[in-house]
Amino acid sequence: MGGFLREPWWVVWRMNLDDRKRQAAARALEEVRDGMKLGLGTGSTAKHFVDLLGEQVRGGLKVVGVPTSEATRIQAEQCGVPLTTLDDINHLDLTVDGADEVDAALDLIKGGGGALLREKIVAAASARMIVIADDTKWVERLGRFPLPIEVIPFGLAATRRAIENAMAASGVAGELRIRQVGAGHAFVTDGGHWIIDAHLGAIPDAPRLAGSLASIPGVVEHGLFVGLASTVVLAGANGIRVVERR
Repeated sequence: MGGFLREPWWVVWRMNLDDRKRQAAARALEEVRDGMKLGLGTGSTAKHFVDLLGEQVRGGLKVVGVPTSEATRIQAEQCGVPLTTLDDINHLDLTVDGADEVDAALDLIKGGGGALLREKIVAAASARMIVIADDTKWVERLGRFPLPIEVIPFGLAATRRAIENAMAASGVAGELRIRQVGAGHAFVTDGGHWIIDAHLGAIPDAPRLAGSLASIPGVVEHGLFVGLASTVVLAGANGIRVVERR
């Protein structure tokens, strides 16, 4: 008598996690109205939102989107979502994007997918930012996920020293690693920059560190999104949880 083939536990876990991401994306889609100008995020959770948005557009929803990466642009075009740029419109009604970490202040670490610069530009141009995530991204304190810092390759050693000094002044320390793809090849962002991932463990004062990093010549942008998210939609085993900025 034959038995049933069962998926390994890690496959089932990943499938369940993906389902949660799609649930969070579906909840955020409820906030979209006809005629809106939308910022379209990057990453595995934002990808679900673009897919679901495309279904609504094919059903008659009239929106226009600004993608935060080339990957999102390609996906949105494939889904039939009309696109524009921030050069052609003067504001966005809503941005929907994922996060690598989010804390109770609704501050974020983003940039695991390498799109932090465009993501922050788009978020800052939006009246509202909804962050969608599975509940594993909710943390007591930011920093367990490595903090991406987008840098210009020129003068990299000097920039690294300045980053280390800024970290020390902000009460954090950790290893700085150049993000790589393959053996010995630096990851290159859509803007042609490199990323340093700062392995900090915990960030006690995210606004202070954000300000210190922003003042460094050679740092293009960093993955601390402070004060930008207005709403977080978390999907977990017990359903959807919506957290609003206080």
